[in-house]
Order: sequence, then structure tokens, then C-alpha cells
Amino acid sequence: MTAELSSILLSVLIFIAAVLYSSVGHGGASGYIAVMALSGITPEVMKPTALMLNVLVASIATYKFYRAGAFSWRLFWPLAITAVPMAYLGGALVLPGHFYKPLVGLVLLYAAWRSIITPTQHTDSPLVTPHTALLLVLGAGLGLLSGLTGVGGGIFLSPILLLYRWAHLRVISGVAAAFILVNSCAGLLGLFSSQGLSLPSSLPYWALAAMLGGWLGAEFGSKRLASPMLRKLLALVLAIAGAKMLGTAFS
Repeated sequence: MTAELSSILLSVLIFIAAVLYSSVGHGGASGYIAVMALSGITPEVMKPTALMLNVLVASIATYKFYRAGAFSWRLFWPLAITAVPMAYLGGALVLPGHFYKPLVGLVLLYAAWRSIITPTQHTDSPLVTPHTALLLVLGAGLGLLSGLTGVGGGIFLSPILLLYRWAHLRVISGVAAAFILVNSCAGLLGLFSSQGLSLPSSLPYWALAAMLGGWLGAEFGSKRLASPMLRKLLALVLAIAGAKMLGTAFS
């Protein structure tokens, strides 16, 4: 496959990933990492590229969900206060390939699993108010993981918020979008401060594809739920990419 054709194919896959992820308030980093892993892109390029695309899509998703009233400042601020400095630290840390690949491979497999089993939540489910200290600790842990791997942390945050009934599903999506946005920005700054940014020449095309997909997905998701079938297709791609990352970790 020629470099030009490969770039076009990646743009299409990034567009699809952005649609699927933004429909549930996510930036899509694990999806972008998955398609880049399948294309053989190196971790040095993969991490900053995923974070940059995450910033674009999460910005759109945050705007859409916030405008739709699907947001909670009370949940967001304690999470963000501790997540941002830890995401910066994680972004500044350079993991060797034999550490980075297994970690990201496990994150992708986890994301695939979550895409398959993601539950629904009825709007009349009783909600529980989380303790602020718990949110601060949770934000710090997810922020560090976000910076280390190049994902925004939403794939871990959303199921936790849903499991413990800390908010309704659409509000969770709005909080996750903003959480991913601030983590991705902090991770990028940390990465830039420690080693600079290695970005692909095709990034402008991928960014355009991500923005278009993010706008469509967030427009759809802020008003209705994403299709279960689409989630299962996404899970398949994530699982294949995760297995590939684990399989090549020590090669």
C-alpha cells in the first residue's frame, strides 16, 4: 500500500472512531491508537498524535454536551484539579517501548471490553453523591494513566461514574468529554516539555477527519444513545489492535 493510500485509509478510520467515541462524550484516543497500531506507527508518533486528535474531538464533544445541559460542575472540578498535574507528569515521562506497548495493549483490550458490556442507565435510577476526596484521588490516578498512555481517561472514568450511579448517562458523557479535554491538553504540554512532539505529516488530514467525525458523533450522542452494533464493531478493532500491541511488545 502506498503512503498516500495508507494516509487516506487512516483518515477514514479516524473519522469513524471519532464518530463512535464522541457520541458517548469520549475523545477517541484509544480508537486512534488502535488504527495507528495496526498501521505500524511508532509509539513516539502515536502518543502525541492521539492526544492532539483527542483535544480536537473532546473540545467539540464538551461544547455539544454542555449546550445540551448534560454536565455537572460538581463532579468535574474535583476530578480535574488533581488530574491535570498528574496528566502533565505522565506526559513528561518517557516509557520504553517494552513498557509502553503492553500498557497500551491492555488499555485497548479494556476499551474493547467496555464497548461490548457498556450498560444503560434509566433516568429514574437513584443517584449517589460521591465524596469530594474520593473524586480527587480518582482524578489523580486517571490523570497519570492518561498522560502515560496518550488516552484521555474517559474510557476508565465513564464506567466508574455509571457503576456507582454518580450521574445519569448523558451527564456522565459531558463530564467525561471535559475531563478528557483537560487531561489531553496537560499530557501534550508534559510531553512537549520533556521531549518535544513527533507528529506525522498527514496530521492535518487526520485532524480534519477527527473534527468532522467528532461533530457528527457529539451532535448525535448529545440527543440520543449510540448504536450497540456500532459499539461491537469498535470493540473488534480495539481488541485486534490491543492484541497486536501485546504481541509486538518484546519484538
